[in-house]
Amino acid sequence: MKTFIILTSTFVIISLMGLLGWRQLDHRADDAEMKRLLGLQPTAPERFSPAMVADLPEPARRYFMFAIADGTPLYTVAEIEMQGLFSLGTKDAENYMDMVATQVLAAPEGFVWKMSGGSGLAAMSGSDSSRWTRFWFAGLVPVARFGGDPDHTRAAFGRYVAEAGLWTPAAILPGANVKWEGVNSDTARFTMTWQGMAQSVDLTVDKDGRPITVAFQRWSNANLDGVYLLQPFGGFLSDFRNVEGFRVPFHLEAGNSFGKDDYFPFFIANVSKVHFPHLTLTLQ
Repeated sequence: MKTFIILTSTFVIISLMGLLGWRQLDHRADDAEMKRLLGLQPTAPERFSPAMVADLPEPARRYFMFAIADGTPLYTVAEIEMQGLFSLGTKDAENYMDMVATQVLAAPEGFVWKMSGGSGLAAMSGSDSSRWTRFWFAGLVPVARFGGDPDHTRAAFGRYVAEAGLWTPAAILPGANVKWEGVNSDTARFTMTWQGMAQSVDLTVDKDGRPITVAFQRWSNANLDGVYLLQPFGGFLSDFRNVEGFRVPFHLEAGNSFGKDDYFPFFIANVSKVHFPHLTLTLQ
């Protein structure tokens, strides 16, 4: 019996050490990818001029005149800190957990969203990125590990392209990989292309150009059949603040089935900081 206890204890310790080591490898991968994306920040960017958007559809032009002040250096990579609520539940069983997260956003190249939430044995942490999705319970039990396939890459692309319309307006200025078109008097659609992928996103703005909703068709398997297909996704934006010439939302509620009866905002975020590398930014 004593030998059995010793062997069992040894096995448990080795297993825990292995899981902890595995978790550390994930942390290192997160940090390396964040560092790579931050390194994509232009070091001497152009400055914004209204002439850059003069030929766009009126709601798109209105958006840019609201979102970027004349003369602002056009940094396209942002680091974002947030807290709020996150859910793996449904509209009928919300099961929100508190969460805090840090994100590096660098469209069209990629993003990393690193979060922790919940408490005790229900604590969850991990990261979502353009390359992987990896989450753990209690920092020891891997519960979701996937990525590196075309479906995941396409789904991630939809997410971070849409978020570029929120927090990095310079990244969606018209150019070689971004085209704009009008939808109606208050909605404009931009389409970003990258490495064979294309994602269209609709921004609806108010009379001042403030975006109030973001909506798009996202490649997703968040459905009863678990099959990847295009599904409506989107959310509501508010609490806009000035950050070194950019005016960005500090509150976001978003989820699947946007615009439909079963819409459920599983992601509710209050941003605490937006930072563009190479600058020290102060919220106003």
